[in-house]
Amino acid sequence: MSTAEIVFSSARMLAHQIRERQLSAREVMIAHIEQIERINPTVNAIVAMVSPELAIERANEADRKPGNGPLHGLPIAFKDLEDAVGFPNTQGSPIFADNFPAQDSVIVERIKKAGAIPIAKTNVPEFGLGSHTYNNVYGPTRNPWNLERTAGGSSGGAAVALAAGMLPIADGSDMGGSLRNPGNFNNVVGFRVSAGLVPKAPSATPWSPLSVKGPLARSVEDIGFFLSAMAGFDRRDQLSYRVDTSAFGGPLNSDPNGLRIAWSADLGGLPLDPAVRGVVDGARSIFEALGCAVEDACPDFTDADKVFKDLRAFSMTTSGELLRDHRDQLKPEAIWNIECGLALSAEDVTRAMTKQAALFQRMTIFMDRYDAFVCAVNQVPPFPIDIAYPTEIDGTAMETYIDWMKSAYYVTATRMPAISVPAGFTPDGLPVGIQIVGKFRGDLDLLKIAYAFEQATKVGEKRPPIAVQ
Repeated sequence: MSTAEIVFSSARMLAHQIRERQLSAREVMIAHIEQIERINPTVNAIVAMVSPELAIERANEADRKPGNGPLHGLPIAFKDLEDAVGFPNTQGSPIFADNFPAQDSVIVERIKKAGAIPIAKTNVPEFGLGSHTYNNVYGPTRNPWNLERTAGGSSGGAAVALAAGMLPIADGSDMGGSLRNPGNFNNVVGFRVSAGLVPKAPSATPWSPLSVKGPLARSVEDIGFFLSAMAGFDRRDQLSYRVDTSAFGGPLNSDPNGLRIAWSADLGGLPLDPAVRGVVDGARSIFEALGCAVEDACPDFTDADKVFKDLRAFSMTTSGELLRDHRDQLKPEAIWNIECGLALSAEDVTRAMTKQAALFQRMTIFMDRYDAFVCAVNQVPPFPIDIAYPTEIDGTAMETYIDWMKSAYYVTATRMPAISVPAGFTPDGLPVGIQIVGKFRGDLDLLKIAYAFEQATKVGEKRPPIAVQ
């Protein structure tokens, strides 16, 4: 197999070929190293990489021993918000540029146990804040579809590495859209799973369901394959629950005929870039052709904006000491958000939690009538890399640095699982996906709906020209 054939093969297929000795982990590693050396200097998605010699030696070791784990022999680079022994966890901040953790996070531990070979980290925004990957440690990550555009974030490095064939799978996390937004911006799949499905520890906010860990991949099938290795109960996560993880790695094909789909591209009136609206509206006919009953309907997102912003700010009070000791090293958006959290009263937080409970109940009742809800992932296409965030959408001004992400974080506030699936391109060639929202803890059913859409469109099979030259 050529380098291009290997790096754009499915992760499931590569793992099968390594397990059956049809392909060696060494061959897979060398192909990905060659792709990284060719592409990464331009896009800056992979950071803190081990030497090629060490990476190849780790692959040789994988070939010498039998592979029991589902990810055996696959190269992996962990998001630079994760503790991974042997790698820095900078969080995109100079404050932690020399932070080398002594213990793996649970998700890193689980991915290693499944047989993946660690070779690097993937780039993030500072502290994972905002959906635009740039920082003062490693610099910006560029979109492989247009190098002058953002990669999204906070799992921006991970999404670009996948899109450009530098990794077969990638882990990420999602609070306000950090798996879905970069998936959408790079023509790959990002899955925000139900809180507790993938264990999260250590965590400064173990009680909060806002932020989840999850998978990115180039296909829905590989999302399920990777999820089968990373999901499952762990006592170290207070929200973790038991689930049959093998089901995610099984067949995802199902008959979508008769599924009930609620449709609201703009979530009931959010400003939406016309190019994005055009792609999302065009996806409706795909579901109808699959036999789905598509109906114009939107959940009641009353209070979703304030619920998310207040609970997000409250979670950021864990960085109060960081603000006190390192204020001059924090980006303005981080300072503002931490201060918002510190200004909240106990009554403010209680009110936000109460409103979130009501939002969850309304969404649950709404989803009793539908199998899925479809809307935009991002309200804008990938924006210029040299701006911090979009300040207006279709003539509507944005009040904060996260307001342009409402189409993602409104869904976060409901606690429903959601997946970003490639759907098309703007007239100037920028990727646009759709966001499919499922029922509470209905992650497997949601994957099956996403798989049916993906198979009908094949948009996710398109590769950025820079990666296949």
